[in-house]
Amino acid sequence: MTARIIDGKATAARERERITAEVAELAARGVVPGLAAVLVGDDPASHVYVRSKGKACEAVGMRSGNVVLPADTTQERLHAELDRLNADPGVSGIIVQLPLPPGLDPVAAQERTHPAKDVDGLHPISRGRLLRGDPVFVPATPLGCRVLLDAYEVPVAGADVVMVGRSELVGRPLAVLLSQRDANATVTTCHTGTRELAEHTRRADIVVVATGVPHTLTRGMIRAGAAVIDVGVNRAEDGSLHGDADFADLVEVAGAITPVPGGVGPMTVTMLLHNTVLAARHQAGLA
Repeated sequence: MTARIIDGKATAARERERITAEVAELAARGVVPGLAAVLVGDDPASHVYVRSKGKACEAVGMRSGNVVLPADTTQERLHAELDRLNADPGVSGIIVQLPLPPGLDPVAAQERTHPAKDVDGLHPISRGRLLRGDPVFVPATPLGCRVLLDAYEVPVAGADVVMVGRSELVGRPLAVLLSQRDANATVTTCHTGTRELAEHTRRADIVVVATGVPHTLTRGMIRAGAAVIDVGVNRAEDGSLHGDADFADLVEVAGAITPVPGGVGPMTVTMLLHNTVLAARHQAGLA
């Protein structure tokens, strides 16, 4: 068996075509979505990510604005900048790029972002609505995983899903998303305290791995034909990128699998654009 490759690049491209059309429709009505990214400090990876988000915005016709603050920024100064963006009618969505420098509280910054502009889906109100089953903003990576499963017609309703990883950004929200009535999967969340991880993953129809540890998921840990969604991104000493799953072995066993790079990664920024358009619609009373 050779697995179907779940192509995140191609799926993201189709989603961006849809988003571009929606942005043009809004612009014709005098509404231009805008995304503001707040970056504190000099983390090179964060600067790369923020630049890529800015380019993605411009490519679909949205406004983008990066706010870069020095590493010695205080919590009060960060909150003042968020207050300014909250009040700016030209800003539809706000993201606070993580990680923040030591001494800054990311949770406080997330709570300071107005819920109507919380396109990262990290405000307590956004999280609460997701748990309640009527989300407005779903975090971009979990939403991207769901879109990929749908795009490749991987059956989710009634499926046994094992989520390996319980992070606030991916594992927990994705487990909630897939267990809601419109998805209707039975979800087991595994983590560092799970005994005999393979006993859980081998019975799953879908395994999602998001641990940040290479080779967390190997050939003997899934049943033949299972779908594997690999959220991990790990850089090897030679500069190459690898996921949390052993792709070379699993591709011979799985029914479908996401590669790294080119799987979940392209979907994350695309779903952030989706959320920003959604925010603009809500703020203009057009949702």
